[in-house]
Amino acid sequence: MATVGRKPKPSLAVVREGNPGHRPVRDAVKLPPSALIEPKWSEVFPGPRRSERRARAVAATHWRRLAPTLSRSVGLTGEQQDSLVELCITLARIDQGERALSMQGVVTESERGSVKNPWTTVLNQYRSHFRSLAAELGLTPSSLARVGGRGGAGDDDEDDPFDS
Repeated sequence: MATVGRKPKPSLAVVREGNPGHRPVRDAVKLPPSALIEPKWSEVFPGPRRSERRARAVAATHWRRLAPTLSRSVGLTGEQQDSLVELCITLARIDQGERALSMQGVVTESERGSVKNPWTTVLNQYRSHFRSLAAELGLTPSSLARVGGRGGAGDDDEDDPFDS
């Protein structure tokens, strides 16, 4: 059963962004900073085929783009990196599925006639998983708004008329 109301902010986010309501800040478990270690993508996507090589490259690209940002912005540590690894795998699989759909088409032929390509169902599931991981890591505009930030370079603009 889901809880009602806003998701609680991490205590570091409350300290960083301020606590205008002076609500008590719960001390969260604090993990010491530790380096994020990029997985061996050849173990995650084994095989010599072109599709596996591309999946390794896509996952590595997303890792190298997101790992430094998440380490700095949300304090992601090595002990918490599994969700980032899962996000990179999911993005690589979405890329793989989109390529398959482009080559095979949305409708394929089977022994029963024309049917929907199975990749369409798989992609829907991967996209749903991606949305939950992106929200968990604060990578969507709405999840960023929930934790109070706007992102981008103009966050500290004191003359912003939209700041209250």
